[in-house]
Amino acid sequence: MTEASEMDSNTRSGPDRRLDPMALAASASTVAAAVMLVLGLFGRIGVYTGAVEMMERWHLFFRPTLLGTIAGMVEAAVVTFPVAWLVAWLYNVFTRR
Repeated sequence: MTEASEMDSNTRSGPDRRLDPMALAASASTVAAAVMLVLGLFGRIGVYTGAVEMMERWHLFFRPTLLGTIAGMVEAAVVTFPVAWLVAWLYNVFTRR
């Protein structure tokens, strides 16, 4: 059995590697929303208050309340999606042959 036949057919390697911009953007948005959820929970219990205060300053809608946490999660996902999509798209442009 050759090495090529042992590799999974879905595995991409070599110079033709591409990123799926939608998949990367969706993944990054999910992670950003999860981070906001964790920070909202930390704010409610009084842990990592410095990080919570920074998020309150940097994000328009985030507050350590239920509504503020949900709004912060939506804001983080909406802001992260186009940035991550653009990163994947640019990666694909710069790695073309």
